[in-house]
Amino acid sequence: MGVLNVTPDSFADGGLYADPGRAVEAGLAMVEAGADIVDVGGESTRPGAGEVPADEERRRVQPVVERLARQVTVPVSVDTWKAEVARAALDAGALIVNDISGLQFDPALGGVVARSGAALVLMHTRGRPAVMAQHASYADVVGEVAAELGAQLHVAEQAGIPREAVVLDPGIGFAKTAEHSIALLARLDDPRLRALDRPWLVGPSRKSFLRAAIGDVPAPGRDWATAAAVTAAILHGAHVVRVHRVAEMVQVARVADMIKAGRAG
Repeated sequence: MGVLNVTPDSFADGGLYADPGRAVEAGLAMVEAGADIVDVGGESTRPGAGEVPADEERRRVQPVVERLARQVTVPVSVDTWKAEVARAALDAGALIVNDISGLQFDPALGGVVARSGAALVLMHTRGRPAVMAQHASYADVVGEVAAELGAQLHVAEQAGIPREAVVLDPGIGFAKTAEHSIALLARLDDPRLRALDRPWLVGPSRKSFLRAAIGDVPAPGRDWATAAAVTAAILHGAHVVRVHRVAEMVQVARVADMIKAGRAG
């Protein structure tokens, strides 16, 4: 999954693709480089980020999704928790809603996804981005994430979304310290997470938890560290990895896949 931020304040790429034309070109390049999904987001969800009004987020996202969906054969995803934005993106051709809130922030989102027949990514978090760091307290991060994602999966099913349409995301860096994020990457194959019986999406790309290993390196300089995290995620069971540098991480993912297959015999 290639990350296509159409925001002026992205932590990872400095708003490079705020212009719709440039964003579409970047999305096409991601597909050419091997992306299986392009994920378009119009609101920064970095720690401490404020919310963008729905009409502004829709204005950023909708034209990019519409143009990409007409030109690529891979699914286009919209990274939003707002029902209004999701509805506009789905009408424009998106096939996946990537919800960082796990259906917690906007009660109407589940119904929008269910009626559209789209797929849904349910991510684990606690609290909105502006305050989520205050909620990074766990006695057992793996067990608590598993339990809370299980509850969110039940909410999705109650909204009419088939279980088979849902992918889960442990929420690396969301309401988690570096230690929590590393524990989840290292234990993604824990029986409590596997018992949820859904595919896993993991998004470690350029995130601040990587500084625990490499020091105070700015986000664009964390791609080598991202490669290590992507490899670990795949070896421990990730089905989708969400990344900024698609061409390089396609190579990383393919080698990790080969190693995993070799370990399985």
